Amino acid sequence: MNEKELYQLIEKLIGLPKECEWVEYKESYYKPDEIGEYISALANAACLHKKEVGYLVFGVENETHEVKGTTFKPHKSKVGNEELENWLAHLLTPRIDFRILECEYRGHALVLFIIDAAHNLPVRFKGVEYIRVGSYKKKLADHPEKARKIWKSGTERDWSAGICKRATVEDLDSLAINKARQEYKKKFPKLAGQVDAWDDITFLNKAKITIQGNLTRTAIILLGKEESEHFISPSVAKISWILKDEHNIEKDYEHFGPPFMLHTDAVLSKIRNLRYRYLPDQTLFPIEITQYEPYVIREALHNCIAHQDYRLKGRITVVEGPDEIYFNNVGTFIPLTVEAVIEQDAPQAIYRNQFLASAMVNLNMIDTIGSGIKKMFILQKNRYFPLPTYKLDKQEEVIVKVSGKILDENYTRLLMNITELDIKIVMLLDKVQKKDKINKAELKLLKNQQLIEGRFPNIFVVSKIAAITGDKSKYIKYRAFDDQHYKDMVIAFINKYSSASRREIDELLFEKLSDALSENQKRNKIRNLIYAMSKRDKSIYNAGTSKKPKWVIA
Repeated sequence: MNEKELYQLIEKLIGLPKECEWVEYKESYYKPDEIGEYISALANAACLHKKEVGYLVFGVENETHEVKGTTFKPHKSKVGNEELENWLAHLLTPRIDFRILECEYRGHALVLFIIDAAHNLPVRFKGVEYIRVGSYKKKLADHPEKARKIWKSGTERDWSAGICKRATVEDLDSLAINKARQEYKKKFPKLAGQVDAWDDITFLNKAKITIQGNLTRTAIILLGKEESEHFISPSVAKISWILKDEHNIEKDYEHFGPPFMLHTDAVLSKIRNLRYRYLPDQTLFPIEITQYEPYVIREALHNCIAHQDYRLKGRITVVEGPDEIYFNNVGTFIPLTVEAVIEQDAPQAIYRNQFLASAMVNLNMIDTIGSGIKKMFILQKNRYFPLPTYKLDKQEEVIVKVSGKILDENYTRLLMNITELDIKIVMLLDKVQKKDKINKAELKLLKNQQLIEGRFPNIFVVSKIAAITGDKSKYIKYRAFDDQHYKDMVIAFINKYSSASRREIDELLFEKLSDALSENQKRNKIRNLIYAMSKRDKSIYNAGTSKKPKWVIA
């Protein structure tokens, strides 16, 4: 940006209305955290207002837009020993580009932060999303209608639905298309008789891999020939399998490109799924199983493909060690926490690659009901193995670790003896055995159930099972019923009284829910049940208003 363009930009900004939500004016006073929050708020506001960038301007009075100048020198400012710009960049998720310009305007020093609009998902600072409402900075969580619009704006620009203009069906692998047909018939058995009569373009359109016969990036990733990868350049579609020994030294590797429809099986065949033995209590006969549950490995890999941010030009990696496998994909974990996924137990509202995810559902590669992660956890629990570990602390990266060995015999013994433990309780016990942090409320919950011993922070899974297995009544209180049980209760109530308010549903279910849940978790559970019944099951609908719902039988 030359001097003339910068001058014109400043003139434009100071001439804007006061209630412009994608521009914020400041004078000299600032705090680093406040700047980070404003970058988040302005990036999200720019997205909402369909602007390419937002602006944070120092040296202009907020109410009058009078140019007063600033003493703020951002390029010389530090937070601790780190430069301000780098410090801010590390704490923004996902990584967005922002530029800092220091300039003069009519004899006054000004500073401009030019901030790229959010794309695909809201921008967070220190894990919190912000938004501008009028002239005020607010938490986005308090304005769900604005959050939904930001998510929607991302789906309108779905990278995976982009058309590869020069690509034709000749650029697709015939074996991959045949495999896709077979999986499609498994997914939709009622259409099996018709599928064989469809030509390739008709099938690809029906499976929502192409758009009106035009090849999408999804088509290249899933079904493209190896040499067709250039159609999605500069993005990359690669899976790297790496084998390491107990000293973390690389022993073998192989790289796989499109078609992922075929090559994911090739990756899975590389993994050495050895036999594993352990002895249950009070027996000399060992249980023998494989190190890894095939569904867990398949789901972890396919999730990497579905949720990879291909715009970041990274690879998917599968790193196999002697007793664990790491799955790595680039891109922020959209649900934010694994606990949120398990708690919701429903399809995600937003996918990074909605078109790709839908195609993978149609081709039987990922679950249609959005419960793949929870199923992974339950399968590991039923095998008495450690649960998958999600490492989400790195920017723009998700790492999933699947363990192929027992870490703590007390944990395994406990699961074998008390099979009715709720998955949320098992997740807490898994954190304890891995020496991960739990909060005071979680600590109290496990203590009350006599599932852990020791003093905080040196706690461990209880070693004496006999004392707690005898108290069956306590475990009945903490055991959760199947969701259908609660849904049936709601239906029975409405059938008897013709309708139900939210308060009445709360009173009906609150005391029936597992005591393992906090009050907030119980309220969230009931909200999710109502959402599932009205939106997914369509067994009830709201005959009232959004503020005063009146639920009746559909």
